[in-house]
Amino acid sequence: MGNSYKSAQFLIDSRMADAARGNADAAYELGMVYSSGAAGIDVDLIEAHKWFNIAALKGSDRACEMRSEVAEDMTAREIVEAQKLARSWLQLTTVRAA
Repeated sequence: MGNSYKSAQFLIDSRMADAARGNADAAYELGMVYSSGAAGIDVDLIEAHKWFNIAALKGSDRACEMRSEVAEDMTAREIVEAQKLARSWLQLTTVRAA
């Protein structure tokens, strides 16, 4: 593992922690990382859609737009999977926060 991988993983971990606290910007940034392959992370449209969906639910208008853009390159099955992952993640973080 090179330093760029470690720094990318640190970025993702810190953004996930912020997103778990309800930070829409952090969820949006995770969507951007996964949709663009930034920071050496492989492009993963399901993960990108999931994070844009979470950010949109937290009030991010930009995330709504990006979720739509990403969805254009996804199959219906992939979108369903991303929605399931978003619901699961939101349920887990809501339970932990309670």
